[in-house]
Amino acid sequence: MSAAKKPSGSTSLDEVDRVLISELLADARISNAALAQRAGIAPSTALLRTRQLVERGIIEGYHARLHLPAVGRSVQALIAVKLRIHDRVQIDRFTGGVPQLPEVLSMFHVSGGTDYLLHVAVPSTEALRDWVLDNLATDEAVGHTETTLVFDHVQGQAGPL
Repeated sequence: MSAAKKPSGSTSLDEVDRVLISELLADARISNAALAQRAGIAPSTALLRTRQLVERGIIEGYHARLHLPAVGRSVQALIAVKLRIHDRVQIDRFTGGVPQLPEVLSMFHVSGGTDYLLHVAVPSTEALRDWVLDNLATDEAVGHTETTLVFDHVQGQAGPL
């Protein structure tokens, strides 16, 4: 992740920005020369414009995506977490610690009957059970969890610009 500022509200993007973003979403490892060619601009302009998109906080980073079973994390789950205690200190402790656990792929703060939704990946269903017991069931702030196994995960796109 970059240390760039987060954009507030809608940020204006011109057609060149949109092409650069679309190409980077399709292949973040694209060479600057190929990126420039696809955007119809000079390589120096492509580099400058891409840097500006990062500085403006529009591009937050470039990421490698792992095939989780290949690294021993073949079981994925979504875990709905309802907090028992809605004390700011406990919430900050929970939200500061849980996303840092290596098994947590994402954490969402959501509305409705659930407070947080965790996406985790672990080696086995036994490891998942132990992870929930060790990290959630024993947490004094957690009132209830509901675990749903993920059979398949199809990655979506950031959407059309």
